[in-house]
Amino acid sequence: IITPREEEPQILVPMIDVFVAYPGASPQEVEARVTKPMEKLLWEIKGVEYIYSIVKPGFNLTIVRFYVGQSMEESIVNLNNKLSANYDRIPPGVSPPLIKQRSIDDVPILTLTLWSDSDRYSGYELRRIGAELCDEIKKDQDVSEFALIGGQKRQVRITLDPARLKAYHMSALQITSALQKANILLPSGSFSTGNREYLVETGSFLKNSEDVGNVVTGLFNGRPVYLRDVAAIADGPEEPAGYVFMGLGKAAAQKGIKSEAAGPKEAVTLTIAKKKGANASLVAGEALAKVEALKGKLIPKDVNVTVTRNYGDTAKEKSDELLEHMLMATIAVIILIAFTLGWREAIVVAVAVPVTLALTLLINYLYGYTLNRVTLFALIFSIGILVDDAIVVVENIHRHFKLHKIEPLTAVLAVAEVGNPTILATLAVIAALLPMAF
Repeated sequence: IITPREEEPQILVPMIDVFVAYPGASPQEVEARVTKPMEKLLWEIKGVEYIYSIVKPGFNLTIVRFYVGQSMEESIVNLNNKLSANYDRIPPGVSPPLIKQRSIDDVPILTLTLWSDSDRYSGYELRRIGAELCDEIKKDQDVSEFALIGGQKRQVRITLDPARLKAYHMSALQITSALQKANILLPSGSFSTGNREYLVETGSFLKNSEDVGNVVTGLFNGRPVYLRDVAAIADGPEEPAGYVFMGLGKAAAQKGIKSEAAGPKEAVTLTIAKKKGANASLVAGEALAKVEALKGKLIPKDVNVTVTRNYGDTAKEKSDELLEHMLMATIAVIILIAFTLGWREAIVVAVAVPVTLALTLLINYLYGYTLNRVTLFALIFSIGILVDDAIVVVENIHRHFKLHKIEPLTAVLAVAEVGNPTILATLAVIAALLPMAF
């Protein structure tokens, strides 16, 4: 079956994140001057169901959720227009809102946890390995986004020395300004030589602690003052804001996970989400195949990669199990009809059920629907109606053949006798379920 498979159905629930920065402000100030006024504006937008806000020092995140079925494009336009029309109300020092849309496809279908029995791999090293692994996995065109949870990012930490700053008559604002000017790369023009054109760029980005230390922050007594003269510079992991640990229980051995370490180990989790309409089973399978190929190369041998979530695998298992059960049920019905009515009648049912299901899955694929737990339930429900209708029609044809001579129009008359009631009964079931689509 070429129909894409996934765990969850394609439900249209527009969700939009609104990011606002307010540098230097406390959470109370952010809430009073940014969060509450913005929430009042957002509630005026048509179709908004819920609004959630997260406030941190110098930062606000507001999540706007619209009603199910609302158009994502229309929701984004309405929200953007509402915020743009009130830009004049933004307090001084507050950044313009940054809008980012979200959908059901942003839920990760695959999570991989990197950990090691060895103490040589801290969260910093594991995150570095995870970042390189992300660069390889994101080459798959069906991967929409990914994220790393846990570990520490690389950070160049600058600790200013107040005594040295005072001695050189400098301030922290001067240091900030010097760093911003030094960490920039700008196009400065071009020149031609012969049949070639060369682009000229000015400046460069800071790459390590040595580059940061060589930044000129000012002059003192006619001599340049470097950043290393007024601050201590360290290149290493950032201060941890959270932790991820891998703990193994009794079920670990059943999954083939072996560990000689006692207690939880520091870990990093990689999450992978697929694009809309992509086959979750194929995306997860290709990602896992790439991980296996990179073991011993990009991934060290003493670093373990454990699959902690795989919606693609569960979606494949459920769909395969359902199709297997449907096939068994169809065979059972065919055998039952063959013994009770005859082999001709059994052939009719044997043809009607697979052909109808094949056409249903084809239309499902052409319209871009996926095979998930909702569509699988719909197939289970419809197969019962399909078999019932086929049995009623075939049984009436069989009855007419027994009562009358076999004539060319006997089957037509038998179908006409029960055809309309059967169709009306099926339409009644459809009418009863149709409101669920709205």
